[in-house]
Amino acid sequence: MVQVVAAIIESPEGVLIGQRQPEQSHPLKWEFPGGKVEIGESPEQALARELEEELGILQAAGDEIARYQFTYPGKDPILLIFYQVRTFAGQPANLVFHDIQWVPRRRLPSFDFVEGDRDFIRAFSDRGYRSESH
Repeated sequence: MVQVVAAIIESPEGVLIGQRQPEQSHPLKWEFPGGKVEIGESPEQALARELEEELGILQAAGDEIARYQFTYPGKDPILLIFYQVRTFAGQPANLVFHDIQWVPRRRLPSFDFVEGDRDFIRAFSDRGYRSESH
C-alpha cells in the first residue's frame, strides 16, 4: 500500500494548506503539504523531505496524529499519515503549489480539498488533534 504523509502546520493565522497546480491530477484542489513515501524512506524522512521541497522549511519535529486509508477510483489504496508539525526552521514559502494559504481550522471544510483528506478535515476542524505535552 502506498503511504502518503501530510503536515498539519498551525500558526496564529490558521493551518497552512496548498492548492494543487492546474496541470496536476486533482487540479486546483487543496491539500496539506506532504507527499508519497519513497522506497527506503520512513514516513518521518518523507515528511522532512517533502516540507523542504514544497515549502523550503527544515522540519525539526512532528507528531503522528491520525491515519486514514483511502482509495481513489481505479487506483490502489493509500494510507494517509497526518503529522502535527510544531517546530521547523525557516519561513514557509510557496515552492510548488498554485497557491498557499493560512486558514482558520473552522474554515477548512469550506475549501475544495482532495477527497483523501476530507475525513480527516471533518474530524480535525470539529475537535482538533492537538497532542498533549508531557
